[in-house]
Amino acid sequence: MPTIDDPLTDGQLALFLLFLSFVITFVVTRVITRLIRAGRGPFRDNVSDGLHIHHAVPGIILTVAGAFLSVAASGGSPAAEISAVMLGIGTSLVLDEFALILHLKDVYWSHEGQLSVQVVALTIAALGMAMLGFDPLTDTTVALGPLVLTANLPIHIFCVLMCVAKGKFATAVVGAFVPPLVWVGAIRLARPGSLWARRRYSPDRMETARRRAEHFDRRWGRWGLSAEEWVAGKPSDPTHADPGPTAGAGAE
Repeated sequence: MPTIDDPLTDGQLALFLLFLSFVITFVVTRVITRLIRAGRGPFRDNVSDGLHIHHAVPGIILTVAGAFLSVAASGGSPAAEISAVMLGIGTSLVLDEFALILHLKDVYWSHEGQLSVQVVALTIAALGMAMLGFDPLTDTTVALGPLVLTANLPIHIFCVLMCVAKGKFATAVVGAFVPPLVWVGAIRLARPGSLWARRRYSPDRMETARRRAEHFDRRWGRWGLSAEEWVAGKPSDPTHADPGPTAGAGAE
């Protein structure tokens, strides 16, 4: 990791620009969409001939163009930095409407739409960790060296995927850099609405998972939901009280 006095290398500068453009785009996008929702300011929904063009559309275009430019640049400057900014803006616009793409309907202001905020937050966390130099795939500072890392890596990846399947997205991202967290998350019961629970749990086990999730959400989930509502705005359908598999994604 470079010291404060060291200049950024091309790769580090590109990653910094990617992170910065991603965060700024998300903040600006949410400010504009909330102003549109409140009917304030000069902004209006982008509707053409009755067709609502969501901001994920230009986001996809920018992401694809940035990816092509990044490959063509082969790390050369300034194309690498330009492609990093395009990827940051594009992916931020796409992930801000991740829930809409997942459900194939406009759930932006619904409870389901808060999944987009969670995905963006996890992406920011992952990018931030990468900027700080955390790399679980190449870090050889484990007590017994590279051999132990190589033997542990398949298990670690498996646990990360298990957390995703069990609906524990925050645990999966943070646990990728803090192994004990993802191991605990992989062992514990899945969220009741997750893919793992729906396909593998019996009615009795599903009920146990539901009670465990409700207990966790009553204790900790409200903090996460309050933060999401502060960022994304309150859902238009407040009757959806159950956070589902996307909330409380810690190592419960």
